[in-house]
Order: sequence, then structure tokens, then C-alpha cells
Amino acid sequence: MADANPILDLALALMERPSVTPEDAGCQELLGQRLRQLGFHLESMPAGEVDNLWATHGEGAPYLVLAGHTDVVPPGPEQDWDSPPFEPSLRNGLLYGRGAADMKSSLAAMVVASEEFLARHPKHRGTLAFLVTSDEEGPAVQGTRHVIAELAKRGIQLDYCVVGEPSSSLVIGDTVRVGRRGSLNATLRIRGQQGHVAYPDQAENPVHNSAAALCELTAMVWDAGNESFPPTSLQISNIRAGTGATNVIPGELTIEFNVRFNTEQTVEGIQQRITELLDQHQQNYQLDWEVSGLPFLTPAGMLREITAHAVADITGRRPEESTSGGTSDGRFIAPTGCEVVELGPVNESIHKINEHVQVDDLIPLARIYQTIVERLLGPDNG
Repeated sequence: MADANPILDLALALMERPSVTPEDAGCQELLGQRLRQLGFHLESMPAGEVDNLWATHGEGAPYLVLAGHTDVVPPGPEQDWDSPPFEPSLRNGLLYGRGAADMKSSLAAMVVASEEFLARHPKHRGTLAFLVTSDEEGPAVQGTRHVIAELAKRGIQLDYCVVGEPSSSLVIGDTVRVGRRGSLNATLRIRGQQGHVAYPDQAENPVHNSAAALCELTAMVWDAGNESFPPTSLQISNIRAGTGATNVIPGELTIEFNVRFNTEQTVEGIQQRITELLDQHQQNYQLDWEVSGLPFLTPAGMLREITAHAVADITGRRPEESTSGGTSDGRFIAPTGCEVVELGPVNESIHKINEHVQVDDLIPLARIYQTIVERLLGPDNG
């Protein structure tokens, strides 16, 4: 890695492909070509519109999985970008383009790290695997969740997983995710009776009637968090009512909210507490729930310790271990009993206009990945 930047070269090639979720746009084919040259066995596991790649090198336990996604969020108005989002650009030591941080640079670093590892340890212990999907930024139903279900049918037990999500806060490797909060979405419909604003006695305004209940809901204290997780929080994301006319009392109010919850809470407990509140306020309502992920935590052990030491060895800093942030595909892998950490670039620009990464972070990131792989699957047996 000393004379050139092979991670940058591969990242550029991936970022040129407009893989807006659930499109893969040929990214997995490109990754597969590199992995096949290393002797990986490749298996495509498509589901619906989603492309999934499962690639393995070696055999048997322990299974170490390098996981990530090729899909990206839409770029938004292209005229707002300083350079086209799918024409990666280098400026002032930064690599700009959609997917730079989330997470095509991580995938490139993982591939190059594997190349370096296998050049040194062609007969390594266990199995080195890649799990790559194009359904992380979308519904996340036919991606990693689908692959994990297929592996379970085969009796394959994953032992360790490094997800390349952009975990770093200010500098590369300063934060490693060792778990995530759960995510519970809800759509609440408060029913009233439509009418003319001049005759409120002949109508029932669901906005007015629900105000006290919503105030209490948003002020609710769930818990104080614990040593591993921040407090549970509820946030309203959308409110809709009315016909668009200023002289019509709406007949229904729709509220969408999300609860990010830690291990102090359960889905059933959250649902019960909210329905009890609505009943106490005598609301006429319909409430629909969707669980997009349960909280998970990788306990202190082999993977967390090796990851922390690898970051310290390469950067000179021991990372903070955190469970903050949004959801990731780690929520589908951890319930199998696999130890999961998330480690990747600085996340300040993800999903934003002019998304970018520091070019100088790419080689250290690959070296961290390589060190983790070496300490879990090396030395050679032969």
C-alpha cells in the first residue's frame, strides 16, 4: 500500500456507478471480479429487485464476515453539488461524491485489506467472507436479512462481523459502534368529523382534540439509558391534516413518529404505554406499528478487544465504543449470536450534499481492517 492508493482507485470505480437504492449498478460485479481473483467462492443471492453477494475464502470456523452495502441514498438536486454526485472528484485532499463515506470507501478498503491479508496468509484459519447488499438504504427486507435467513437454513453460524458503516466522528477510528438502539415506527390516525370552520359545534377537530395527548406523548421520559446505551427517545417526524382549504375542519389527523429504544425497553412495553396514554385521553384512533430493528449489543470480548487494539496500533488512539446513531444491517446479523462491530470513515457528510471522505483516511482504514482479519484468522495452518 505504500507507493499508491489502491483503495482510492477502487472507491472511484464504485462511486462512478449510480447505485441509488435498490440498484447495485454493477458494483457487486466489480467487487466480485476482485474477490474471484483472490480465490473467493462467489454466490449471488438476489431477492426481488435487490442484489446480494455472498463470497467466502477458506472453510469452517471461525467465520469472519466483512459486511457492507453498495446502494446509496438519492443525491438530491444535482445543481446543489459542487461536482456531479456520480462523477467522483478530488479536491483539497477530499474525495467527493455520493457513497464516498456511506459506504463505498469502506468496501474498497475491505477488498484491499483482504488482498493484503491473503498475500501473507493464503492458508489462513477458518473462513473469510463478504456479505454485500444493495438494500441497506431502502426497506432492508430483501438484503442482509434475506442472506442471513438463507445462511441459517444451511446451518452456517457466523462468529465475527465487521460492518463498514461510517462510524467515526471526527477522525478515522475515533468511534466504533458495538451495538445499536432498536427502532420502532408508528403511524397514528386520530379521527374527528370534518366540517366548516364557522360551525365548530357541528364538527370535531382531531387536531384540537389530540393536542394534550401529543404534548404528553412528546414529554414522556422513558428511561435514563444505561452503561451501554443512551436514553430511549420518541420523535414525531410527520403530521398531516386538512384538505388544503383554510375553511375546512379536518376529519382526520395523521402523525408519524419513531421510538429509538435501548435494552431497558421492549416493543410490547412501548406499545402498551402509548396506547394507554391515548385511551386515557379518550382518543378515537388507529395505531399501526413497524419494528425496523431491535437493540443489540456485542458484549466485551474477542472482537471488541481486537478491534480496539487494531485501531490503536494504526492510529495511535484507542476508540470510543458507542451504541449511538441510526440503525444498520448489524441488527440482522447480531441476533444469530455473531459478535458485531461497525467501523468506517468519518460520518459528518453522510446523506448530505457534497458527501466526502479524507483521502488520507483510506489506507489507515484498510490497515485496520487487515489487522483485525489477521488477528482473528491468522497465522497460516500450512
